[in-house]
Amino acid sequence: QVQLAESGGGLVQAGGSLRLSCVASGRTVSSYPMGWFRQAPGKEREFVARMLWNAESYADSVKGRFTISRDNAKNSVYLQMNSLKPEDTAVYYCAAALGPYDLDKASRYDYWGQGTQVTVSS
Repeated sequence: QVQLAESGGGLVQAGGSLRLSCVASGRTVSSYPMGWFRQAPGKEREFVARMLWNAESYADSVKGRFTISRDNAKNSVYLQMNSLKPEDTAVYYCAAALGPYDLDKASRYDYWGQGTQVTVSS
């Protein structure tokens, strides 16, 4: 089993930055595809970014503003979020997958963190 714990959320003004962290325990996740998703009130959970080996992929809505990275020594994944907008407000979740396919889909991920709230004020 893999346990994931996110941190780093908070309240920030539009244009500001936050860095989310996701620490894994239970297993080493260095070989796992890892992803970040978010869910706003009344909306479905949506893909934000993912990393498969060293290949990154982003949702169009965050491309150029967000960066996913990982530190295998710390068994951790990060999401650097710059130029934040009010529409980025959501609960952000870290997830780990056991397989490498359709990683833009939440259903492909096997382990999830509890989420961390990000609120961007205008």
